[in-house]
Formats: sequence, structure tokens, C-alpha cells
Amino acid sequence: MAEKLLKLRFKLAIVQMFVERTKELNHIKVKRLVREAAGNGARVVVLPEFFTCQCDPKPFREVMEPVPNGPTFKLLSEAAKENEVFLFGGSYPESSEKPDFFFNTSNIFNPRGELIGQHRKLHMYDVDLGPHLHITESDYIIPGNSLTVVETDYCKIGVGICFDIQFPEMARIYRQRGCDLLIYMGAASMKTGPVHWKVLSQARAADNQVYVAAVGPATDVTSPYVPWGHSSVASPWGEIIASCESEEAIVYADVDFDYLKEVRGMLPLESLRRKDLFETVDLTMGTSV
Repeated sequence: MAEKLLKLRFKLAIVQMFVERTKELNHIKVKRLVREAAGNGARVVVLPEFFTCQCDPKPFREVMEPVPNGPTFKLLSEAAKENEVFLFGGSYPESSEKPDFFFNTSNIFNPRGELIGQHRKLHMYDVDLGPHLHITESDYIIPGNSLTVVETDYCKIGVGICFDIQFPEMARIYRQRGCDLLIYMGAASMKTGPVHWKVLSQARAADNQVYVAAVGPATDVTSPYVPWGHSSVASPWGEIIASCESEEAIVYADVDFDYLKEVRGMLPLESLRRKDLFETVDLTMGTSV
């Protein structure tokens, strides 16, 4: 009976950590926070975007490392295994063959410490948000070229990094691939975060009737780029069911599959969709959704 109940729900933990100035200190913090989350019953633990360094091109280039032969990859694998959790390893700069360019990469591990998924950020944040906030990620980040669906003991999970959340087609395809939870690791800015971060999470959740976790680093006003924080989990009904403010925190939420089924029964969006008028094409799978 206990095993059956476990499959009907699980505890999710999203870790809004304050990112220190050195990779070594952040590694120490990751070990502690993942252990704390697992000790409180979390079976799936998620770290934030760029958890090994502050958000700025110079630190990015200083800490970028190869995958799978770098120290951060090893750290995440060991943390997943030691704590017996599915660990979504936030993201960090993965070195590439192109000098001074890197991938913004998330590596995902099962409770045995085995790599089960890798997501490279797809959409580059090339934006002009006014004075002192002109960002052109394509000047130093190479975009990924594939969607990422991870199989866990509980459900399929779709993965995105930061600006990926802005594109509803991506979430729609994840839903059609059978995902019940979407995870976005993102360092929203102080300009867009207050307006967009939770709203987009709620929209992706309500539109697709899935749980959505949006986790970023804690706010650091000394960083060249100040992250908004305010990590949260939205339910399939579009409600924020767990959240924090700007401080370092672990946010817990139950992913309840009975409730997910109830929501989809009340609003049968899939059967009501006018597929005779519009569709989303999954080019990597060659299907329409």
C-alpha cells in the first residue's frame, strides 16, 4: 500500500540558493541543501540556473567546465546517489570547442547517480530592457537543439532553462509527450521577474494542465546581474501552491496525480481543442499536437 501511495504523489523540492562567488563554496552548499531536501522527504530535487557562479559573462568563462569530466558533474552525480533522489542539476556553463563560448547546461541524475537527461538552453536571451540591462547571450552561449523529457519513477518531466519558459509551444509539446511536470531553472531579472516569472509559470501550468516548477537563485544585490528569486510551484489548475521571496530557501510541494487527473476531467482541454483549425508541430518527432 505504501508503494502504491508513493506513485500517486511525491514531494518536490526546489532549491533557491544564494550563489557564492567561488565554485568551491557553491559545491559545499549544494551538498548541504540537497541533503536537507532529501531529509525532509523530497524525492525530486531541483537546483537553480547558474548555481556555480554569479550571472555575468566573466565568471561564466572562468568556471565553465567539460561534461561529463568536470567536477560539477561529479558533485551532482554523487549528491543524487548519496541522497537517493532524482536531481535536476540546475545549470552551469559547459565548455565547448568554440573558444570563449559555452552551453548553458542542465544535467539530470537518478537516485543511483546515473545521468538520465541533459538539457542545453534553447532560447537565447538577446534583449534590450533599458539602461544597464542590455543582454546578448548569443555573444557567449551556444544554444541547444533538442527538447528534453526525463523519465522518473513517478512521471515524465519536461525541462527548460530560463527564457525557454517564454515559449508556449515548447510546453505544449512536452504535454503531448506525456509530461505531468515541467521544470524551468531560470535567473529572472529584476526587470522581468516581478511581472513575468510567476505569471508565465501559472500560464504554462494552466494551459497544459501540468505542474510547473520555476526555480532561480536567491537575490544578490552585489552581483553584476541581480536575480529576482521568487521561486514557485504552480498546480495544473494554475494556482501557486508553494513559493518563497528573495532569500535562500528550499520550497516544497506535493505533486499529486489524483488532483492532476481531477483537473483534466473538469476541463477536458485535449478533447475540446480545435485541431481542425490550428496545431503545434513537433519537428523533432515529426508529429502534430
